[in-house]
Amino acid sequence: MPKGKKSAKKDAGIKAEFNAKKFKRASFLEKVKVNALKDALMPVIIEAKDPKAMAEKLKAQGAKVLYVYEIIKAVAVEMPANEILKASKDKDLDLFHEDMEVHTCLDKSVPHIGAPTVWKEMKNKGEGMIVGVVDTGVDGEHPDLKGKLVASEDFTGEGYFDGNGHGTHIAGTIAGNGKASNSTYVGVAPEAKVIAAKVLASNGSGTFSGVIAGIEWAAKQNPHVMNLSLGANVPGSCDGTDPCSMAVEAAMDQGVIVCIAAGNAGPGSSTVGSPGCAKKVITIGASDDNDNIAWFSSRGPTLDNRVKPDIVLPGVDIIAARAKDTAMGTIIDDHHTQASGTSMATPHCAGVAALIKAEFPDITPQEVKELLMNTAMDLELDPNTQGKGRVDVTKAFAEKTPQQGADTKKKGKKKAKKKSKTRLENT
Repeated sequence: MPKGKKSAKKDAGIKAEFNAKKFKRASFLEKVKVNALKDALMPVIIEAKDPKAMAEKLKAQGAKVLYVYEIIKAVAVEMPANEILKASKDKDLDLFHEDMEVHTCLDKSVPHIGAPTVWKEMKNKGEGMIVGVVDTGVDGEHPDLKGKLVASEDFTGEGYFDGNGHGTHIAGTIAGNGKASNSTYVGVAPEAKVIAAKVLASNGSGTFSGVIAGIEWAAKQNPHVMNLSLGANVPGSCDGTDPCSMAVEAAMDQGVIVCIAAGNAGPGSSTVGSPGCAKKVITIGASDDNDNIAWFSSRGPTLDNRVKPDIVLPGVDIIAARAKDTAMGTIIDDHHTQASGTSMATPHCAGVAALIKAEFPDITPQEVKELLMNTAMDLELDPNTQGKGRVDVTKAFAEKTPQQGADTKKKGKKKAKKKSKTRLENT
């Protein structure tokens, strides 16, 4: 007798037969069974060979279709838990994933990593670069960001505004021009522009399904870099095979440099969340101005025993743009707030990646990842705490520039092409 049928007969009150092998995590199957007893609705992400056909089939059965993805072969729906169990018997359906809750990973930092040296010596402040901020939205009217927000989309139903402040703080660290502070608080790539996919509501929370939709939209806008200062705490760590991890890896394969927060669940081991556990992306831990690792910074290894994070960057007491009328962090003044977290470390990576891409347009996401890791300052800590160490922008440029040669630099190029497909090795 198939495992699913045997399991169904053991659960009193559950009438539907199901295939337990179709559920990615046993803990999620247990949640579905509990909700089936209550006849409750549940959101779920379903991998399928033909997502459009699967969406139509489930819709005909009464499911509410939330998203049909193109970036991964999956569909997000809401349906009764009993129907989820029944659907697991469908041969056209590959795997069920929990639509997990995703949340934010809550002046001196930019010079500390060496960005001003690149501004001065390379005459490079990220001009022509576009960075996707997948977060709580961005306040495009902030003085440091005015004229920089070139596209926005909302996946929360609230509207485009940033009612939390997290996304605006992230955007300011990446590309803020410092106008509100007389250049005291300037982003890493102050001439870059941003696009905003609002996937987290004003309370700082969202879902896997909304985040994946935001990633898909952002990737279609052809950004050079994408920043995700968010994550889900996965019980027992994660292995990078969940839908959100698959989506960010697909974006990397399309040529987007993706920087993701490791999470704030440290200092215990195996605490890196999703999608930070994805194999190909650049996963960021947090350090302070003295190059100590922040106690809250999530540590590896991943469930499949890979080292994470990949690198660390400043993420303690970071002052950056404050969205209008928001209370996130410790308010400094009308235009600035101070916050800590791997969320704050990650946009430093995105800004650095924008500087590198502006200087070397043909560089691939994998090459950017390797460059940052190979030139990082070793803090002489366990790799699952520091990765390869703290990013050193000056050293990264010093290593890359001789290889490229002055005649291959393409300064002033407004939009570097990034269509080449790149197969990334697991690190």
